[in-house]
Amino acid sequence: MTIAEGQVFSLICLIIYCATVLVMISRSRKGMKIPELYQVPGLEALDEAIGRCTEMGRPVHFSPGIGGVDNAQTLAALSILSYVARQCARYDTDLIVTNRITVVYPITEEVVKQAFIEEGKADRFKPENVRFISEDQFAYATGVTGIMYRENPAANLLLGAFWAESLIFAEVGAIAGAIQIAGTANTHQIPFFVAACDYCLIGEELYAASAYLTREPILVGSLIAQDWGKMFAAVFMVLGTILVTFQITWLKDIMSK
Repeated sequence: MTIAEGQVFSLICLIIYCATVLVMISRSRKGMKIPELYQVPGLEALDEAIGRCTEMGRPVHFSPGIGGVDNAQTLAALSILSYVARQCARYDTDLIVTNRITVVYPITEEVVKQAFIEEGKADRFKPENVRFISEDQFAYATGVTGIMYRENPAANLLLGAFWAESLIFAEVGAIAGAIQIAGTANTHQIPFFVAACDYCLIGEELYAASAYLTREPILVGSLIAQDWGKMFAAVFMVLGTILVTFQITWLKDIMSK
């Protein structure tokens, strides 16, 4: 077997990355020391938002976005939903989950139900609070708007894949006086969330949130390895730029092999 010319360095980096992921996952599973995960400010506000709803006797609204289960953002949102549902069950706080995708709907219902069972509050689970609105994008947005006006949640959690409806959700949440925590990896919607919400998980912070909250070894190990990979890539770019500026090509020659 021969390696294509110019791909040797890339192959070596891939092998090192995969090995790092496996090592970090293994250490996480065994409870061994691993680097601390940086906590995003929006995550610290989750408990505050749920506590605010509990004190005011008002529900929490959670939207996992309008993406399907084939969207990584939706999967990250489901992990965060599990944490939110456990906290709501613990404090006997109503949780309203709205869904656009029919396939995502039963999954969110099961996630919330399982969270209540794990907290010993199975009798407090209200299946009618996990709602399918509509497959149509703006019919879903209209339905959520109506829920925000009628049921007046004190926290509006928008985490997942969002498109043009993002600003509608954020504006109606602000009008309702809800504390708003949003997060998406869709870069064209991030400015709307930043402008209209109290806290915003920007881009990959959405994926980091699911790893931080669930402490799932696979997620944690992968996240640590990805962060290290980005740091090394940044170092190589800076170093390479400096060397090429002074016409020193040894790093460029190694990376081109």
